[in-house]
Amino acid sequence: MKPLSPDNRLPGDATEDLNGQLDRLVNELASQGVTLAQAREIFERQFILASLRLNHGNITNSANHLGLHRNTLRNKVATLQIQATDYRGSSKRIQSS
Repeated sequence: MKPLSPDNRLPGDATEDLNGQLDRLVNELASQGVTLAQAREIFERQFILASLRLNHGNITNSANHLGLHRNTLRNKVATLQIQATDYRGSSKRIQSS
């Protein structure tokens, strides 16, 4: 995994649009009074759900994809009340909570 650049931007030309989208999302959340802890939980939940969907609910593969130890991911899944089994054997769409 490439580290973020000194200005904390995602590396690469292909991510310019993503950086702009992220800036707009962050500004919108901040203007709505969302705290950093709340924003982190929202983002972490959605990122974990995306990985579980891509890996068909497989915790070990998702942990590798996310750069986490599988037990760390298990703990995060439990804390965020995510059911990894809901994503096994299908390409279930991610639902916003």
